[in-house]
Amino acid sequence: MTKKTYQMETIACPSCVMKIEGALKKTAGVSKSEVLFNSSRVKVEFDESTVTADEIKDRIEKLGYKVLSVK
Repeated sequence: MTKKTYQMETIACPSCVMKIEGALKKTAGVSKSEVLFNSSRVKVEFDESTVTADEIKDRIEKLGYKVLSVK
């Protein structure tokens, strides 16, 4: 499993957290996702043979949230 942390622009509301987590949980290959509201970070654990870090970033951005960096 691969782990990545996505630094987001400020996440403004709890419903944003639910929207991001819900979309990532439906993504094939993602085994765990956690949105850290206070630090505006998204931690994701995934199988790189199924989904890439860039695909996860694209999925988050298609929801309308800007990803500033990936570590």
